[in-house]
Amino acid sequence: MIAPAYGVLRRVSETASVLLENNPSTMTLEGTNTWVLRAPDAEAAVVVDPGYHDLDHLEKLAAVGPVELILLTHHHPDHAEGAPWFASKTGAPVRAFDASLCIDAPPFADGDSFTAGGLDFSVLHTPGHTDDSVSLLVAGQLLTGDTILGRGTTVLHDLGDYLRSLRKLIALPDGTPGLPGHGPELPDLPATAREYLAHREQRLDQVRSALRTLGEDATPRQVVEVVYADVDRALWAPAEASVRAQLDYLRASSEDGQ
Repeated sequence: MIAPAYGVLRRVSETASVLLENNPSTMTLEGTNTWVLRAPDAEAAVVVDPGYHDLDHLEKLAAVGPVELILLTHHHPDHAEGAPWFASKTGAPVRAFDASLCIDAPPFADGDSFTAGGLDFSVLHTPGHTDDSVSLLVAGQLLTGDTILGRGTTVLHDLGDYLRSLRKLIALPDGTPGLPGHGPELPDLPATAREYLAHREQRLDQVRSALRTLGEDATPRQVVEVVYADVDRALWAPAEASVRAQLDYLRASSEDGQ
C-alpha cells in the first residue's frame, strides 16, 4: 500500500486539488481531505473542509495562495474545527448549512448557487450523516463530505433522510466524479450512491431478520452483535449509531402503518 501523501497538495482535476490532513483513524480513513478549488485563470481559491485546528495542516493550506471563500460540508470537528482560525489567517468568510458555523457570510440553503474561485457552485442539502450535511456540485464534480466516503460506508444519524439524500445523488448525471471528505476519489458518484442504497436496503433486511430472532424491543447493541458479527469490533461503536438510526426508521415506519 502506498503511504498517504500528508501535507502535499495533490492535483485531482483541472479545478480541484486535495491536501490530506494527518489525522488517520478508523473513522477518518487516511485522514480528512481538504479540497482546494480554483478555475485555471482565477487568482483566489475556495477551500472546503479545512479540518481540525491542526496548525501544521492549516499553515500548509494557507500557503496555497489567496483564499476567497471557505466552505463546510458539515459541523464535525474533523471538517470544521479549524475554520475559524483559517478564516482569521486568510481573511476569507465561512459558509455552511448551519448558521452557527458561518463567519461574515450567510448560511446555505438547498439549491443555492454562487460563484467563487472563478467556479460556479450548487448546494445539495444531503442530510443523514448529520442534519446539516451538504454536497457541493462544482465544475461537473461533487464534493460529498461524509455523505459518501471514498471507501466503506458512513455513520448515520437519520436513515430516512439518508435514503432521500442517496436518491438525490443517484439523479445526477452518470459519470459525475465524487470528491469525498475521506478516502480516494470516486469515478462515478451516482453509481456509488446506487451501491450505497442497495447496501442500506440489505442492512435493513438484516436488521429486520435480527429483530425476528431477538424480539422487537432489541437494543441497538444486541442487533450489532448479530448483524455485524463478522465485522472488526473496533467498528461496533459507530455501527451501533447506524443501527440505532435503522431501528428508529423501522419503528417509525411501523407506527405509520407502512
